[in-house]
Amino acid sequence: MNPLIKRQIRKYLPKEFKYKKDLDKFLDAVNKSYTTADEQFSMLQRATKISSEELFVANQQLREESVSQKKVIAKLENVIDQLQVYDLNKERPKETTDSLKLVDFIDSQTKEIININKQKDLLVKNLERQNQELNDYAHMVSHDLKSPLQSIEALIVWIQEDYADVLDSSGKKSLKLIRDNVEKMDTLIKGILQYSTIGKKQTDFYEVDVQVLVNEITEEKFNAGNIEFIIPNTLPKIKGDKFGLEQLLINLIDNAIKFNDKEKTVIKIGFTEELEFWNFYIKDNGKGIDKQFFNKIFVAFQKLENDYKSAGIGLSIVKKLVEVYNGKIWLESDLNVGSTFYFSIKK
Repeated sequence: MNPLIKRQIRKYLPKEFKYKKDLDKFLDAVNKSYTTADEQFSMLQRATKISSEELFVANQQLREESVSQKKVIAKLENVIDQLQVYDLNKERPKETTDSLKLVDFIDSQTKEIININKQKDLLVKNLERQNQELNDYAHMVSHDLKSPLQSIEALIVWIQEDYADVLDSSGKKSLKLIRDNVEKMDTLIKGILQYSTIGKKQTDFYEVDVQVLVNEITEEKFNAGNIEFIIPNTLPKIKGDKFGLEQLLINLIDNAIKFNDKEKTVIKIGFTEELEFWNFYIKDNGKGIDKQFFNKIFVAFQKLENDYKSAGIGLSIVKKLVEVYNGKIWLESDLNVGSTFYFSIKK
């Protein structure tokens, strides 16, 4: 049986209930649920990691192919410059040997471009297929995990209700620990589902008042007394979808609050405008992040701290949301001073 459940339930239940046959079905159900959940979640993590590595390799190959293609185009442009020396409306140049060399060169470079494009198309198709398979697998496994989690939650509630008079403080504390694990698992499943669906469907963009959206978020979700929000200028109205922008801002603000060790959390939200992009920033006075971890924090399931309640997927969701807007995300940070996350959104 799962060690956590065995320790938390068998050990702390009163003696008269420890070996009751009535509890066997319950313990067996909990054991099966946890075993199934653990196995499927491990499979999902492995699949996500492997697919992410494959996608990274494919992306690197695409970049290399793009660089190669640019070099070929530069060579062709040089050839065109040489051909423009000749007046093609008059007699052909007498230097037929050089002309033939140029023709052969153009022919070989054209074939090279065609070959590169074929390889590029194949990589894109493989990338799309792997991404679709990963999304489908995430949906399937996440859906399968919901059922055992709901069963465990229900069984815990029944124990608390049926044995409220006999459970001591240690027993109640143990059941709470189990519920916390279930809640964490549920949060992680929702995060995986959200991550896998971002950008899957074409979303119509419309005008969103970012100032109004930020006010709603800060007042409804982050209105604790020890949190101060500073917004130097009125935030703009941009083209986007409210739900996606809301998730982006919530994750960044939540991250700024969660990893803040100061007595009072101060979060500054602002923007700058460029010709083609809106550049937003969210600045905090928290713990800060070491530069060597700047890229790691945007990878799914990567956590800098062993935070019990953190799913390790929030910033990877943010990165994917920003990419939907053809933008990018980056940060500046100083340890023990704070961090500033910047993200751009194409107009």
